Amino acid sequence: MSTMVNKYDALKNNEESGEEDNGGRDLKEMEKPLPPVEVKPGDHRLQFTYNIWFSRRAPGKQATTQNYDQNLKLIGRFASVEQFWAYYSRLVRPADLNSHSDIHIFKDGIKPMWEDAANKNGGKWIVRLRKGLASRCWENMILAMLGEQFMVGDEICGAVISVRFQEDIISVWNRTAQDTATTTRIRDTLKRVLNLPPNTVMEYKTHNDSLKPLALTLARHTHHSTSSFLRKPGPLH
Repeated sequence: MSTMVNKYDALKNNEESGEEDNGGRDLKEMEKPLPPVEVKPGDHRLQFTYNIWFSRRAPGKQATTQNYDQNLKLIGRFASVEQFWAYYSRLVRPADLNSHSDIHIFKDGIKPMWEDAANKNGGKWIVRLRKGLASRCWENMILAMLGEQFMVGDEICGAVISVRFQEDIISVWNRTAQDTATTTRIRDTLKRVLNLPPNTVMEYKTHNDSLKPLALTLARHTHHSTSSFLRKPGPLH
């Protein structure tokens, strides 16, 4: 199993202190290929290897691609049922996380980022939950994902739990947004494993749609910075 177990303790300490985590693996290190996860003889190997990521941004801090990269931390990796439970038993439950915290469980080789090659043509199903439901729903969802209950082949990229002030949000990411049959099956499986009421509102959002507001925000910020520079007093020579 991965030797990064101690990062769970760091995660718990950060949650208790309420401080934003700026440590962990840097971007260059995260780009390096990771070695295969060894599975002990007799353990129950999963169909895919998964990585667990954690991120948190300070409330009120505007999200950008750069600070998202900086806040995204690789916590651990697992390839068997036993390795998953060893990590999960030490993972902070969503109900105990500070606001603006996210836990991501994604297949090995796929970053929990819209721009990743596996994600860029895909999207995600989003379920908004009232407070108090996230821990149960999150566990049910990731067990369904690891157990291949969605029955859509390699389409599932990963899952995310996002803890917010007034609600919690869970989402399942898939590779191909235009594959209606696949997205419909993912939706129906989510409803079943989460035991959602028939009138629950679920939203499917493509990653292209998610990127548009961010691109607009960055463009405005760039324009503002450039305009501020050009308005400095004095002749331009």
